[in-house]
Amino acid sequence: MRDLPHWHTASAQGPRKHNADAAGTYAAADGTGIVFALADGVGDHPNAAYAARTAVSAATRTAAGRGAVATVLAAQGAVLASGGPGDCVLVVAVRTDEGYGIAWVGDARAYAWDGYSVRQVTKDHTLAQYFRDHEQPVTPRMEHVVTTSVRTAGEHEIGTATVTTGGLLLTSDGVHKTLSGPTMLDILAMPDRAATELVRTAISLGGSDNATAIVVGPPGADLTTEKFRVAA
Repeated sequence: MRDLPHWHTASAQGPRKHNADAAGTYAAADGTGIVFALADGVGDHPNAAYAARTAVSAATRTAAGRGAVATVLAAQGAVLASGGPGDCVLVVAVRTDEGYGIAWVGDARAYAWDGYSVRQVTKDHTLAQYFRDHEQPVTPRMEHVVTTSVRTAGEHEIGTATVTTGGLLLTSDGVHKTLSGPTMLDILAMPDRAATELVRTAISLGGSDNATAIVVGPPGADLTTEKFRVAA
């Protein structure tokens, strides 16, 4: 049996009417498969929250052996089949023998961390990033316009990455668009409450969005698991 990593999830509602973030995890009893999923609903509406919960539920029910892209596609199928108009962005991490397979759409992020450094491994699917890639000027509004989502992405548009060592941090933009890399690393130095502190700090520093994080400890980290309050 493979040792299960320790993980910690937390979410806080920012100055919004609804917390449209969602997060979830499924771990096989024998330790052979673990799926982490974090979604952020597009818009401040119950439909967005429902889409995020639907995507996370479908992603974490997908067998880890199918891979990270298949996990995102399963989430897409569930959102499309739900009949609702809501949409969301999503990042998933699937544990493999080599580490973690990452897949994402939109601007939910994954970071690798080893207790000493934190490194972003996803690349935002936003209009701002598209313009940066083409060396064009960027306006603040572009940071909030996603170019892929669970509902709309084609399979070839799903981003992929691999993390081979250490732990993981998955965040909604309410965390990573408010906190700097050094601030996140300082908080990750408190592994027993890192997820809670990440979202609390993001909100307290004036974050304008909901904030959600999943912290997966690197080998040897002493993390605890906190009950996650699902989106309203």
